[in-house]
This record gives sequence, C-alpha cells and structure tokens, in this order.
Amino acid sequence: MSEKDQQYTMEEFHKKCAVNLFNQVWDLLQKDSRNTMEDDTMIHAAHASRYHWGIIGKEENLARGEWQISRVYSVLKKSERAIYHAQRCLDICLENQIGDWDLAFAYEALARAYKVTNDIEKTNKYLKLANEAGENIQDPRDKEVLIKDLQTV
Repeated sequence: MSEKDQQYTMEEFHKKCAVNLFNQVWDLLQKDSRNTMEDDTMIHAAHASRYHWGIIGKEENLARGEWQISRVYSVLKKSERAIYHAQRCLDICLENQIGDWDLAFAYEALARAYKVTNDIEKTNKYLKLANEAGENIQDPRDKEVLIKDLQTV
C-alpha cells in the first residue's frame, strides 16, 4: 500500500503533519540563503507544526514548537515575534517543570531574540541562564549541541 492510500487515525495524522512540518522548517533554516517565498513557507510551516502538536502533543512538544517559531523569527530579524514565542517556550517549561534540553533552549531562544534587538544586557542575561541550565543536561551530546548553538548567538 502506498502512502497515498494509507489511512491514518486523527492522532496519527496530526503527528505526521507536526513532524513533517517541523523537519521542513529545520531544512529551510539550514539553507545558506532563502528567497521570500521560502521565508514565508518557513513561518507558516513552523506555526502549522505547533498547531498540530497543540492537538496531540505533550508539553515538551509545545515548548519545542514555540522554540522553533522563535528561531524562525530571530533568523528573519522579527524581534517582537521572536521574543513572544521564546517567552512562551520558557513559560511552558517553567509551568510544567520541564528542564534539561528544553529549558536550556528556552533561554537560548530568548538570548537569540534579544540579540536581534541589540539589547546586549538581556542577551547576556539569557545566555548566562542558558549556560546554567545547560549544566543540567544529562546527555553529553545534547549539551554539546547547546554549547555550539550558544556560540552562534
């Protein structure tokens, strides 16, 4: 049976959409250059992924969706929206006692978003918090990803 003929439950459908859209955004973020249409696609796909996770995901999925939306807006230099979604990511983490990787990257998102505004004080504040939260990341490979990512802020 081809994927075209595949029947999905609603939960499977939402998960498949959320994952595929998240990955599409990541592919676009990693491109060396994008055109306006690709930038628009990146914005819409990030929001759509978060929407689908909002239906079937856990709190961690919601936080990661907000993180990705913030990253998109930071890359596109849209600071107000980047800050809003980074703060949503952090709020979800704090409200649900989510730590480790997710908490560290919530702070990373805020640092990156404030960097767009050239607010060095807030950028440094959130970089410090990201590094502190990163000390609690259990998987050394995840910690290494955070450290490399923080170097790009």
